[in-house]
Amino acid sequence: MRRDQVDLAGGTVVSYGHYGRPFLVFPSEQGRAWDFENNGMITAVADLVNDGRAKLYCVDSFDAQSWSNRAIPLEERARQHSVYESWIHNNVLPYIYDTSGGPLEVATLGCSMGAFHSVVFALRRADLFPLALGFSGNYDSSTWHGWGERGDAVYFANPVDFVPGLNGDHLAWLRSRLSVLLVVGQGQWEDTTGALGSTRHLAHLLREKELRCELDVWGHDVPHDWPSWRAQLAHHLPRFC
Repeated sequence: MRRDQVDLAGGTVVSYGHYGRPFLVFPSEQGRAWDFENNGMITAVADLVNDGRAKLYCVDSFDAQSWSNRAIPLEERARQHSVYESWIHNNVLPYIYDTSGGPLEVATLGCSMGAFHSVVFALRRADLFPLALGFSGNYDSSTWHGWGERGDAVYFANPVDFVPGLNGDHLAWLRSRLSVLLVVGQGQWEDTTGALGSTRHLAHLLREKELRCELDVWGHDVPHDWPSWRAQLAHHLPRFC
């Protein structure tokens, strides 16, 4: 399998594959670009990558400076998140285009906090990311030990806040453009992380707005952990590439 690693201004990108639909892969909380590989996720979909059906671009997180930084209020964490968004848009996307044959549509995917990023980036920029795959995500940043007054920065970066406010022409366009897959188990840690309840809630909000959203809830023997995500990714990814 072809593996390339590059350090862009602001973080690292590790790509896997030589051709295929590009997927932007966000790591779990405070993760690094090679975490997917180290936890067997690349091996789980190796056939798709080797056959030229999918090319995975795994990026570093910025959570330590943003959502995971409990020393600053939630509104400031959201502002710091905008720095990460700028890095993805201005540095990572051009690299993906340059190594994928042009400005193709890019899908997003991630597990745990990576699922939050996957869905947020797609909802905010469906022109760039028309498909989002989220595994065991908690989609309400206010539950992450958030404190302080909340303003526009949190609102527009928090799906459970801004999805209910979608309307008009923009909503109609999202209905025609965006598809979201939300996957979660019912086993250990899916409840304590908030993933199970939050995934179901976001699916409800998206469906209320008549946005394309598939919810796949796995069993009580499926915990919030890498073995679950390996099986779930191997199950779902072939449909999208």
